Amino acid sequence: MGYTRQAYYKNRADRVRRLEDLKVVRDQVMSIRGIMPRLGTRKLYYLIKPLMDKQSIKMGRDTLFNFLRAEHLLIRPRKTYTRTTNSKHWLKKYPNLTKTLVITKPEQLWVTDITYLKTTEGNMYLNMITDAYSRKIVGYSVSNGMEASSMVPALKMALQARIYKHTLVHHSDRGLQYCSREYTDIAVGANLRISMTENGDPYENALAERMNRTIKDEFLLDEIRASAGNTQKIIDQSIYTYNHKRPHLALNFKTPESLHRRKNPGRQRQPG
Repeated sequence: MGYTRQAYYKNRADRVRRLEDLKVVRDQVMSIRGIMPRLGTRKLYYLIKPLMDKQSIKMGRDTLFNFLRAEHLLIRPRKTYTRTTNSKHWLKKYPNLTKTLVITKPEQLWVTDITYLKTTEGNMYLNMITDAYSRKIVGYSVSNGMEASSMVPALKMALQARIYKHTLVHHSDRGLQYCSREYTDIAVGANLRISMTENGDPYENALAERMNRTIKDEFLLDEIRASAGNTQKIIDQSIYTYNHKRPHLALNFKTPESLHRRKNPGRQRQPG
């Protein structure tokens, strides 16, 4: 067939070695997906690259994309949106302070939003507060209703974990919960500057809404139908994993927790 015996056996050995390498890569991908089920390929590549280097596995990012596509392991984006905001009320609304705000360090801007989760006992509601610089979820609460009192624990959690004492803006939509006296009194009492969307445009609170999609989509919270008690445990674990283990593209593959506590981060970022 035009090949020497030596070339034939070398080619066969190379194919066997490549299959072994691909199995190592696939096993590692499945191990990571066991914790972060819908983690994207670029983040996967960042996480498994040290292992591939250690075992001398040659595979670039594009090759990993092609391999995952062949194995039907690529993640398909989802487009879902459900409105949870009621802004038609008489309570005081605040101006949008984020339009010209340039973010250079953690705890300059917190953004927050509410999303719903389906459980075996009906819908529950997740309220998260995210630091706009580090992308860390600094506070969250889960409840079976959207009353203002149900949102307060997330704010108290964020305030209790606050590290820095410079000026901090709290940005939200104009929902009844965030405009309530109970909620705003706590924010003002903690010397937070209150900011809200003005035109009903979701882009005015884009980061908070994107965080809802990330947590629900990547950790399958929109698919799991658990009991109310188990839903709380799943959310606790998901947010811990997001903050401490998930590399973030916008953070140069750092984790939110590592950037949040880093001294002199020194990188400008527009909110959202």
